[in-house]
Amino acid sequence: MNLLVSGVALLSACVAFFAYDQYTFRETLVKNLLAQAQIIGSNSVSALMFNDPQSAETTLSALRNQPDIIAAGILTADGRVFAHYSKNSGETFSWDPNRSGEQAYSFRSDELLVRQPIIFQGRQEGTVYIRSDLQERTRHLERYATIVAVVLLLSLLAALAVSGVFRRSVAAPIVDLAEAARVVSEDQNYSIRVAGTGKRDEVAVLIDAFNNMLTQIQLRDRELSEARNELERRVEERTRQLSAANRELEAFSYSVSHDLRGPLEIINGFSHILLVDRSRELDSASRDYVQQINVATRRMSELIDDLLNLSRVASSTMHREEVNMSEIVRSIADQLCRREPSRRVEFQIHDCEPVHGDSRLLRIALENLLRNAWKYTSHHERAHIEFGCERRLGQEVFFVRDDGAGFDLHMADKLFKPFQRLHATSEFPGTGIGLATVQRIIARHNGEIWAEAAVEKGATFYFSLGEPAH
Repeated sequence: MNLLVSGVALLSACVAFFAYDQYTFRETLVKNLLAQAQIIGSNSVSALMFNDPQSAETTLSALRNQPDIIAAGILTADGRVFAHYSKNSGETFSWDPNRSGEQAYSFRSDELLVRQPIIFQGRQEGTVYIRSDLQERTRHLERYATIVAVVLLLSLLAALAVSGVFRRSVAAPIVDLAEAARVVSEDQNYSIRVAGTGKRDEVAVLIDAFNNMLTQIQLRDRELSEARNELERRVEERTRQLSAANRELEAFSYSVSHDLRGPLEIINGFSHILLVDRSRELDSASRDYVQQINVATRRMSELIDDLLNLSRVASSTMHREEVNMSEIVRSIADQLCRREPSRRVEFQIHDCEPVHGDSRLLRIALENLLRNAWKYTSHHERAHIEFGCERRLGQEVFFVRDDGAGFDLHMADKLFKPFQRLHATSEFPGTGIGLATVQRIIARHNGEIWAEAAVEKGATFYFSLGEPAH
């Protein structure tokens, strides 16, 4: 690039100087010949006045010392040849008798012709013609071309030498820097450093900045690696802790299942004996107390079952497979109708595309949602429960809708919290754990659940199932 720019600049300069030199050379040549013609004309005035051609020819013969002049002549005012000079015998010159009174010159292919009028006392007495070849211009061109070629060659050699120095001092370090950047980008090896130039120029500053950047990146990469290792260690430790906690939770669940159920079954059994076998010995108040004990133990047993289900849902291993949600809903609806055949409930179950999830957990979620819909429509003579699916923002969303008691949306934040109920137990029985269990199942499927409702206008529970985490 340096050679190309230097060569173009030098060539352009040489062409410009060459054109200017040729212009000035032509102007100088014309001025010199016109000056000579004027001198000859001044010296030939007397010869013209006294009709002395020999004297005029003597004046013209002085042009023999000018090797470039081929021929010359003096014409009278009426256009006759008065005197003539030629460098070689037979040489002639041409003139235009109609324009003999004007000073003029003309370049031809290889010669120059000038015309100079001879004026004496305001009257033209004749005309001087001089015809010159252009060999001097040719020699001048050859000398100039030689000088230009030598200057151009020397300049290019100098530019080549400077280019070598530039390549070693600037281009080579930049190429090394670019190669190092490529290796760092491809191999992520931040320990690479670019060798310095030993100077304090702009390239050296750039190399130092690049090396400092690599040092900072290497330090941060080391810190990130250490932080990642520490995070992995903490994750492993936390995983061990969670595994231990899950084992403890399983042990606790086993303990609850066996240690709490035993006393409850004893209480329930003895209360039943009192009501059946000792009923005559008890007054009405005592029987009422025993019945309340019996109801409370059954409620406690249900609460234990719900807590066990909640803990199993949160800790059990998931087995994803293709699940037909509509078929599960039909099965649950059939069970509900068989359990209470006197209820007049219409089920509307739409066919939905199968999903990938844990069929056992999804069945638990659907059972809780449908049983809630069944329970909260129990105060209505006729009820309608609907299951379906729809597309929302490019995602499949399922819903369970009923026309039962509904609830106030201002209390919706309590829906999915354990033991939080929106209706009194005397109105609708339950433990307040069912929707919390549903929420955990949907969360384990990377989905979301929400509800829309109004008091005495029913409720609709929507839920989505996300993609499995990788």
